[in-house]
Amino acid sequence: MEEVVPLTEKLEKIKSPKLQNQRETAVVLSAIEDTLKSQNHDFTPTAYFAALLALLSQAISASKGPVNKELATSVVYLLDLITPYVPTPILRSKFSQILTSLAPALTHQDVEAPLLRSSVGCLETLLVAQDAGAWTLPQTQIGPRRAIAGLLVLAVDHRPKVRKRSHDALVKVLKNPPPSPSLDHPAADMCAETALHNLNDLVQLAGKKHKARAYGNEEHHPSLMHALQLVKTIAAASGGWPIKKMDSLCECLLNISKSSNEYLTMAVFEVFEIIFAGMADETASSKLPRLMEVISDLRPSQNDSQLLPPWIAVISRGYDVSAQLHPDETFQKLPELFDLISGFLASMSHNIRISASECLISFITNCIPVTAITEPSVFDEKILEKLGRAAIELLSVKYQAAWMEVFNVVSALFDALKWRATPLLNEVVKTVGELRGNDSFNGKKEADIVLGNAIEAVGPEAVLNILPLNLLKPKAGQPGRAWLLPILREHVINTNLMHFRLEFVSLSETVYQKVVDNGAAEKTIEVKIYETLVSQIWALLPGYCTLPLDVTEAFDQTFAELLANLLYKQTELRADVCKALQLLVDTNKEISSIEGTEENLLKRRITKSIAKRNIDHLASFAGNILAVLFNVYSQTLPQFRGYILQCINAYLSITPEKELLETFTRVTGMLEAALAESIAQTQADKQKQKQSENRMPPTSHTLMDLIITMSIYLPRPSFPTLFSLAALILPQSSDPQLQKKAYKLLPRLATSSTGILALQDRNAELQLLLLTSASSASAPSRRDRLAAIAVVTSYLPSTSLHFIPSILSEVVISAKEVNEKARTAAFDLLVLMGKKMAEGGTIDQSQIPHMPADAPNAEASLEEFFTMVSAGLAGSTPHMISASITALTRILYEFRTELPERVLEDLVSTMAIFLESNNREIVRSVLGFVKVAVVSLPESIVRPRLEALVPNLMGWSHEHKARFRAKVKHIVERMIRRFGVEVVERYCPEADKKLIHSIRKSKERSKRRKVAGGDNADGEIDDKQKKRKSHFENEFDEAIYGSGSDAENSDGSADNPDSDNEPNIRHRKGGKTYIVEDEDEPLDLLDRKALGHISSTKPVRSKPDLISGKTRTKAKTDLDGKLVFGDDDDDAMILDFDASGNTRNARGGEEPGDGSLEGGINAYVDAIRGRDAVQRGRGGRLKFSNRKEKVDEMEVDDGDDREREASRTKGISGPKKMGFAGRGGGVARAARNDKDQRRNFSGGTNGGGRVSKNVARGGGRGGRGGNRNGIGRGKR
Repeated sequence: MEEVVPLTEKLEKIKSPKLQNQRETAVVLSAIEDTLKSQNHDFTPTAYFAALLALLSQAISASKGPVNKELATSVVYLLDLITPYVPTPILRSKFSQILTSLAPALTHQDVEAPLLRSSVGCLETLLVAQDAGAWTLPQTQIGPRRAIAGLLVLAVDHRPKVRKRSHDALVKVLKNPPPSPSLDHPAADMCAETALHNLNDLVQLAGKKHKARAYGNEEHHPSLMHALQLVKTIAAASGGWPIKKMDSLCECLLNISKSSNEYLTMAVFEVFEIIFAGMADETASSKLPRLMEVISDLRPSQNDSQLLPPWIAVISRGYDVSAQLHPDETFQKLPELFDLISGFLASMSHNIRISASECLISFITNCIPVTAITEPSVFDEKILEKLGRAAIELLSVKYQAAWMEVFNVVSALFDALKWRATPLLNEVVKTVGELRGNDSFNGKKEADIVLGNAIEAVGPEAVLNILPLNLLKPKAGQPGRAWLLPILREHVINTNLMHFRLEFVSLSETVYQKVVDNGAAEKTIEVKIYETLVSQIWALLPGYCTLPLDVTEAFDQTFAELLANLLYKQTELRADVCKALQLLVDTNKEISSIEGTEENLLKRRITKSIAKRNIDHLASFAGNILAVLFNVYSQTLPQFRGYILQCINAYLSITPEKELLETFTRVTGMLEAALAESIAQTQADKQKQKQSENRMPPTSHTLMDLIITMSIYLPRPSFPTLFSLAALILPQSSDPQLQKKAYKLLPRLATSSTGILALQDRNAELQLLLLTSASSASAPSRRDRLAAIAVVTSYLPSTSLHFIPSILSEVVISAKEVNEKARTAAFDLLVLMGKKMAEGGTIDQSQIPHMPADAPNAEASLEEFFTMVSAGLAGSTPHMISASITALTRILYEFRTELPERVLEDLVSTMAIFLESNNREIVRSVLGFVKVAVVSLPESIVRPRLEALVPNLMGWSHEHKARFRAKVKHIVERMIRRFGVEVVERYCPEADKKLIHSIRKSKERSKRRKVAGGDNADGEIDDKQKKRKSHFENEFDEAIYGSGSDAENSDGSADNPDSDNEPNIRHRKGGKTYIVEDEDEPLDLLDRKALGHISSTKPVRSKPDLISGKTRTKAKTDLDGKLVFGDDDDDAMILDFDASGNTRNARGGEEPGDGSLEGGINAYVDAIRGRDAVQRGRGGRLKFSNRKEKVDEMEVDDGDDREREASRTKGISGPKKMGFAGRGGGVARAARNDKDQRRNFSGGTNGGGRVSKNVARGGGRGGRGGNRNGIGRGKR
């Protein structure tokens, strides 16, 4: 139920507006209150209501609509706010007046959305307040029905907020009917009729516009969606749909559902879903049979691939609801429904087959009650038989195209029927098994799923009776089915264990004997197959041991001895056997511990009483099984012991107390003997053992593992022996691994209720033990020792708080451990100690080591704990001081909100002094403290100390070792972000201000990139921030190591090559590799030169030339393969080929002289009229033109191209190395020509130069500086 906010609280918010558009409302409210105050009226809802009604008639005219839009909006908004607080009789009496005043605002075409929403809110409150008599008035009179009609019009408005407010109002009105005998609201029929009429009109309009394809006109889709949303709202508010309008609604919805627009189809199904959900209520369930009858009558054509799938989906959902309301009646109809829907599986349409199979699976899952399986009546058995026959029929040739869908249906049927599936579905198992055994069958995977579900449902015995394995002596017509073994392994569960003993144990013995008969001879393929069969057979045992039905009969002494022999002799089977033994215990314990009724256990056929009986039976074997497991554990290498220890743990949990004590006594005696032997062993012997690989661990290690496992199941009388063992082992530093295991004992005990009681009773002894063993603690055991200290601290009584300062120095120094897990454990322990001290108590300082006997007691508090940790700041070594600062940093971050400001100020001031230290180890820890202080402490504490912090920080900004510069930069960035760049720059030394300027420029660049990149840049930055956050496991690590800067790497990696925010790309392992391909031909990966085209950087597309604006392309060559210079579109010498293989020149014509007819014509035309055509002057002499013509670049044709080519290439010569010096000129003239070439490359002319077409003349007599390509000549 929504909490009612007082009216005064709402009005107070209006009186202090934050937005410009709210000020008008505040002014109106103030004027009303001034008027009421002048008339001596109290500020009651009724008084406000009367004043607003008077203003309403002035703000809205009956003929012109809103006279003053701002005033009208404010008045109606206040009216919407106050109306819910007005007494109901007043709202009923003023209904006509208010509706008449609001009508112009609701109907005027230029009314804005805020005024409409407030008007709808007023109508909502008024309509809810009306009684049954008012709803009898017809729509033609001023009454509630006319107001509802207005809401229905606004409910399909094009403005989303107006629609939303109208829908909310309709829901509120329809869900709050006036007191009357009828269940439905008086206006429900009217709303349904109006919404349905509107929907039908839109459907017909869309159909007329586009008859070719259903509702393809996009302009009608929004209107249809709005109309469907209105139907959905009314159906949800009125608990379904009126019975009289059900036929037309279903027909209309099914017509829309065949639309190609998926959004319309989804909207239709949402409407059906709402209708069915509304009928799930008992009060509306009477409408469901009629609805299902209507939908069934609207059955589409057999092959209608558009309309049939949605119709099937609606049928499926409808009978799902029906099964919840009337399970027995729906179950009786199930065979008929099954036959109806299964007929669609023969359709040629894949969509229809999929819909039909999903519908059948829904029927099977939802419409078969549990009682029909657990306690079926005669009538239920007949229905199940009909379903079995229908399933068998689905595997006929008629449904061959839908066999994959049929397999899914049959699998669901096995899941639903459980053990009742036999003998009903035996024929299905046989048929699917025969198909699976056919090598040419393509649906083996689907068939395996069916057979697996059958094995789970009816058990492996029933399936193997139908489909025998035939492994040893297969007969003709009876093929071997070794492929069944993997299926059995995955699906055997909740069956008879005796079947494994009778069927598979003998089979395993026979097959294994064949392996043994081979002896030491070389293994053949056949022998290897037999070995595989043995492992596959025993891999079935864990499944048979998962909730078996006959534990007391099948698990006897003989079977236990067989398993023990396997554990001893066949190491490759140990994992399966141990897993099976463990599952026997764990699954029965799980059933026996389930709380509540046993209805959920009926399908497993194991009740709580049966499970407890099974556990008692297994407990009688627990002692012997544990003995075997202990021996096997001691013979197994450490890396293969995990599953054995889990099995031991399972049987320890059910072992009787007497046997458990006897076992514990034996193991402790053996451990004491092993310890005595290891102490007597010389150091040389230990060194020899360490040198051997894959060696077995010492016996003491193995026995200690077993004791740790047993500890949580031991009774309390055995704990003195347990703790004495720990006291014996912990002081021995000669065996770090054994010491490490001993420390694990305390966290293990803390996981059981009995162990917790023991830890509380013997807390004082454990404190003394941990304090005395501190000097002998080895480095490998550090983390486990800290975990043990944490357990003791957790159960520390308030009178023993002196343990915390006694052990604190060790915990503080562990904060600098190399091992990350040890550091984390130290940090967690510091926080735990702080919480323990915060709880209060008395610290007896006389019991703290190195304290005088007459030391006064101290009160435990968080401030006292900080004082204890701060004592390490006076340490004699930099390592101790650094560790103390790191510890203070961690607990400061954890308890920063609980400490008084005085303590925080002292800490920050002290750390500012340590920043001046010359020791890098100390300063590195101080930098972490400063960063946490800047990030998390209140601004009032940090800002006054910036004057001391900033100069000291900047002093380390020039130190590159240990990434000091990067750390200082991150801290300064945080300071700038929090306090502003001006504040930080004010205290920064002049010589170091360039770092702040660099940070400022980085931020400005980052902002510019954001603006340039738009939303994409923001998204990328957000993604980077998410990735950065995921690097740290907790908030403290984020505060210490995270940069928190968006622009850290934007200024390059010179200052910060290893930024925390984004690692340097060069240091990443692996990367993307790119293939650089030629634009004209793909890369030949078989070519030896292909490696030269592999790049680790992304190739960049050719950019346009800055001068010409054209994209760079591959160099061009002529017929002889020589380089050709010029523009892309004006070179006639570039070769191209058409589809027929003929060459084309750059102008698009065929190449002259290529042998084709068109090429010959072009050659003739070029010879007569072309640019290089022979021309004769006076006397018949040959004439050449050196004239440079002006080309208009805006109008270029083919002829202009040729002339421009001549003018462009006139002065271009080849490279210097291609120039040849003729007789008399030599190299000197060639060098001079090089200068001319560079000068004339832009298209200038050489004095006396001539255009040469294809023949190089520069090497002839006279020493002309031509080039090899003959493009131009140099000066003589």
